[in-house]
Amino acid sequence: MSCGHCVKAVTQAVHEIYPQARVEVDLAAGTVQVDGADDAARVAHQIEDAGYDVNAVDGRPL
Repeated sequence: MSCGHCVKAVTQAVHEIYPQARVEVDLAAGTVQVDGADDAARVAHQIEDAGYDVNAVDGRPL
């Protein structure tokens, strides 16, 4: 992730499955924090489907 487009794409991907989730993207750190989603693996899969690599869920490596 490197730009505003990436932030928008990741946020939209998460909102497709959890419309009320709060999504925070930190471009400098390359991280995404999602609050309001009950299935981290589902969120990770959704982000991957949007074209982004997911290296960890809840701080644990995949």
